[in-house]
Parts: sequence; C-alpha cells; structure tokens
Amino acid sequence: MLRKVRESLPPSVFEKQRFEIPNIRGHVQGNRTILSNFIEVADILRRDSHHLLKYILKELATPGEIKRSGSVIVGAKVSATKINEKIRQYAEEFVLCSDCGKPDTKIEKEGNIPFLKCQACGVRHPIKGAV
Repeated sequence: MLRKVRESLPPSVFEKQRFEIPNIRGHVQGNRTILSNFIEVADILRRDSHHLLKYILKELATPGEIKRSGSVIVGAKVSATKINEKIRQYAEEFVLCSDCGKPDTKIEKEGNIPFLKCQACGVRHPIKGAV
C-alpha cells in the first residue's frame, strides 16, 4: 500500500536540488530604474508577472509598468539589492511552502480566500496578502 502511494506522488517530491531565488538585472536611467530580466524571474518563480510587479511596486511605494519588450520601468531610483530583497520576500510569502520549503506551489482561490497549495506535500495555507 505504501508503494502505491509513493508512486502516485509527483517526481518533484523526490528531487534534492536546491531552489535558488533569481536575482534581478537592471540599471538606473535618469529618475527611473529599468529591470531587464523581470519576466524571466517571474517565470522561474512560476507566478504571474503582473502579480509579482504589483507586490514589488506596493512594497517600494513607487509607480511602474511592464513594457511590450518585457522589461519593467520603475518610476524611482531603486537599487537592485532592494528589489532582490522584495523578490525574496515575495517568494517566501507566495511561492515557497511553509511546511516543506519547496517551490512547487500553486495559488488557488476558494470563494474570496486565496490559498497556497503545495504540489509536493499537499498542504494548503491561507495567504495573508492580497492576490
């Protein structure tokens, strides 16, 4: 019976590789900061780029937008370390499972309450922040 349950688990449960939160690349141009690999970072985190951008802009208290080219323009001079810190906070809150620490999660809504459901261990936790 245990073998049957073990075979039904996704392969990601047995992987031992360490998930690494990616760093953002960007530069300051005048009074703005341009982030060149923002879409790639959102893809690695497996989250919607608009949701990630909304979180970062709210945390930095600054305006910004995604351009057609895939880059993001932030309406203030912001250091890359500060943006990377906000991405790390986002990953801890919206990506990583609080029980097993794996990034194999999905955001599901039940009514008006968003949940973070782990695909690896099956745990569901309500998300405190707005989605």
